[in-house]
Amino acid sequence: MPLFNQQIDDLNQGKEVHLARFDFVTGHRYFDEKPVVLEKGQPIVVEGLHALNDSLTYMLPRYEKVKISLGVLTQIRINDHNRISTSDTRIIRRMVRDQQFRDRGPMATMDIWADVRRGEEKNIYPYQEDADTIFNTALPYELAVLKPYAEPLLESIDKDSVHYAEARRLLRFLKPFKSIDSSVVPPNSLLREFIGPDRKK
Repeated sequence: MPLFNQQIDDLNQGKEVHLARFDFVTGHRYFDEKPVVLEKGQPIVVEGLHALNDSLTYMLPRYEKVKISLGVLTQIRINDHNRISTSDTRIIRRMVRDQQFRDRGPMATMDIWADVRRGEEKNIYPYQEDADTIFNTALPYELAVLKPYAEPLLESIDKDSVHYAEARRLLRFLKPFKSIDSSVVPPNSLLREFIGPDRKK
């Protein structure tokens, strides 16, 4: 965090900064070759699971921050008594994204999912009340688009795996949805964060 805060402070002072990045495939940090400079009045966007926590940006006073909480607040119900689980939508999103962008298979995603949930309870949800606004990222059609990506991943989990029962449950969860080709998803859709760009165009 000291490096992160130092880079933010340097940007606010008008200095050139080679931003630090993290390569999720190799597991190593690197720095951009091209430096960035903050223009006058230009905001800094801090995106991530811990962004609401003031300790992440401890060098910035609260009045200089606008906090936006993003959540998957699914409005679709299976029937009058059963809603679609936010957690199920999120693990499917993450599984597809991990495969597309992080070279992680479904087993790796499911291995860490319990830790992810515990981390959210400790490090994210307590800070949501401090958000200035809440933005719902759920899309009514997303599970239909994610289905063709997620089904092969879930089907690949072996019967001997500790995650087999959960994989079968998620497959049953996806079954009622009719698949939609991802080519209909706009290039600026939030869903592109998980499925990637349309390679057919």
